Amino acid sequence: QVQLVESGGGLVQAGGSLRLSCAASGSIFSINAINWYRQAPGKQRELVAVTGRFTITRDNAKRTVYLQMNNLKPEDTAVYYCHIWMVTRDYWGQGTQVTVSS
Repeated sequence: QVQLVESGGGLVQAGGSLRLSCAASGSIFSINAINWYRQAPGKQRELVAVTGRFTITRDNAKRTVYLQMNNLKPEDTAVYYCHIWMVTRDYWGQGTQVTVSS
């Protein structure tokens, strides 16, 4: 069984920063396979682009993947999910809400 638990979301003003965490447990061979997605209201879920504003880091000892988000914009408002593909199926976390006010 695989479990992904996100945390760290919240309300932030435009230009602010947040760091999301995805704690993994269960039969995961490598947390390198974990990625971040987001779903804004009324839009499809999309892979989070790792740009100059967003960076992903991984702590293998803690089995945790982080998404550092800087200079946040209102259009970054979404539910953020972590995700992993396994051999027979994929798994999603429950999501964490990020709201950026202008």
